[in-house]
Amino acid sequence: MHIVRLGSVLVVLVTISVLVGVTFGSEHVAFETVLAVLGRRLGLTSADPSQAADAIIWSLRMPRVVLAAIVGGGLAIIGVAMQTLVRNPLAEPYILGISGGAAAGASLFYLGFLPPLLSRAFSMPVAAFLGGLLSITVVYMVARTDATVSVARLLLAGVAMAAMMGAITALVTFASPEPDKLRAVLFWLQGSVSGARWSSLPLPALVACSGLVLLIALSRPMDAMLLGEEPAFSLGIPTERIKHILIGLAALVTGTLVATSGAIGFVGLIVPHIVRFFTGVSHRRLVPASFLVGAVFLIWADLAARTILPSQELPVGSVTALCGVPFFLALLRRKHYRFQAS
Repeated sequence: MHIVRLGSVLVVLVTISVLVGVTFGSEHVAFETVLAVLGRRLGLTSADPSQAADAIIWSLRMPRVVLAAIVGGGLAIIGVAMQTLVRNPLAEPYILGISGGAAAGASLFYLGFLPPLLSRAFSMPVAAFLGGLLSITVVYMVARTDATVSVARLLLAGVAMAAMMGAITALVTFASPEPDKLRAVLFWLQGSVSGARWSSLPLPALVACSGLVLLIALSRPMDAMLLGEEPAFSLGIPTERIKHILIGLAALVTGTLVATSGAIGFVGLIVPHIVRFFTGVSHRRLVPASFLVGAVFLIWADLAARTILPSQELPVGSVTALCGVPFFLALLRRKHYRFQAS
């Protein structure tokens, strides 16, 4: 599909998804009311909706939908980056243990288990970033043999690190003397955008969009790295520097998003596969398209999480796992794992 046409379709899908996301919920709001509130807030109309409708749509649902779009897009492009780093389409922040490491770092900070000196120096996003960075560094070092990355070692190391970081998180969670924080962390670890407010959006938006811009700028080196490190190096690509950038970026974006919305898995696995079917493997098209499709995917996943059960909300991470685990198992059944152009 032509990139301009594909981009136009994806922008329309994002717009429709946002409108649907703010229309439906525990209390249904008429679509005309949604348009009136958004039109008034954006200065497009002079409509005067009720204060209750304005509060529900603009103050509660709209930040939630926007955060879902940011988190979905950010996790999707980090999935692309990780798959390029190890040249394998099975890689994903959740599977490789980055999300688990970020969750462990954030939990240690949130529940007050870091030394006072570190607690004063860090913030939750910084603690999550360092946890994610530690996790992906260990996984990559274990999986790498000479100039190649073993798929089996990669997956096993990712599972091991995710399990260890999950154990650390569980330990500090149940050791916490504050039951209110305990309940919050238990739900947060499953992934949720329910607590989104406008004031909480600037940081994840800045980090995710910066990651998007950086990966687009690195499109050519990332394309070359799919050929292998030696061919890429022969083309003048500084492969070691690119790998360090991708690892640091994955930890930064994933850590910030986990600190904001909890550990939401499999977005970075599902979305790049879907997008490659339309764009091929060229990162100039793949990265921006994955960001938009990831936004659409998580908006709908969050909508399902809050509407499937009446008067009860599921963690959005449970919904993405229900979609992602069968997808991952189907990929494991393949005899060959390689990128295929459309």
